[in-house]
Amino acid sequence: MSQKADETGMMKAILAKGDAPLEWCDVPKPVPKAKEVLIKVAAAGLNRADILQRKGMYPPPEGASDIMGLEVSGYVEAVGSDVENWRVGQQVCALLPAGGYAEYAIAHQGSVMPIPDGVSLHEAALLPEAVMTVWANVFDMAVLHPGETLFVQGGASGIGTTAIQMATALGAKVYVTAGSDEKCKACIELGAEGAFNYKTTDFEEELKAVGGADVVLDMVGGDYLPKHINASKFGARILHIAVQGGLKAEVNLLKVMMKRLTITGSTLRGRNDLDKMHLADMAVKEVWPWVASGQLRPVVDSSFAMKDAEKAHERLTSGLHVGKIVLTL
Repeated sequence: MSQKADETGMMKAILAKGDAPLEWCDVPKPVPKAKEVLIKVAAAGLNRADILQRKGMYPPPEGASDIMGLEVSGYVEAVGSDVENWRVGQQVCALLPAGGYAEYAIAHQGSVMPIPDGVSLHEAALLPEAVMTVWANVFDMAVLHPGETLFVQGGASGIGTTAIQMATALGAKVYVTAGSDEKCKACIELGAEGAFNYKTTDFEEELKAVGGADVVLDMVGGDYLPKHINASKFGARILHIAVQGGLKAEVNLLKVMMKRLTITGSTLRGRNDLDKMHLADMAVKEVWPWVASGQLRPVVDSSFAMKDAEKAHERLTSGLHVGKIVLTL
């Protein structure tokens, strides 16, 4: 960002205007309010939620920016009143309600985290959304234990590759689905004990053959829920975090009762600041040591300049990516 642009109170950001290609435009630079941190963005992570927001299907929370982008890394540029622990110049990464596709972004102080040892500033932008989603569901809600089996739908996604590594670091066994043999191989290289190509095999039968799942992390929904019920162990926990396969499912409640299953779901974006602060604290205390030891690495599929966000979205919607896509400044 130029000195002149900064002095005018403007910045560059990616704007979505209907079905038109994404544009790199001049917009007002945000100003941090109480308990907020202004971050000079070095990189932003892409998430499927960005695609949904662009289609008008996943709007930002009330009062948040209408600019896409749920996670960034960069430098603390300024802080609002009552901000503790953060000072200008620190390298950080952060979970955002919105606004990451820009030269500057606002984050609540509780959603800001230090860059973990062992990763670059750009790689760090890919950690907040996936790590906090996996922790909130697999660790907080389902309380995955060492030795248990985690089954992940979409193992080659950003969340999937993160879940494989986090569960493996805990000492759990992981099985996943993926859409090609190449993606299955990538998941096994990350630590999965098995990977099932859902286009060529029956993952329900494959999962039952290895003993079933204690925890299921599902990003598909729809008709997959009955399959997960059938392939779950007694006392299993089935977690829904996306509905790419549909909003509705028909289930046999007697099976749910007899197996004492817990079926639940959640989103991350709509959580309040206190919830997100807890997840950020757990990421730093529990997950960052795995990053430092090399047990968890953000899997970078590809990198694009921020102004080329349209090309990055094309890559994400193609379904060919493994891991996450990063936008850089």
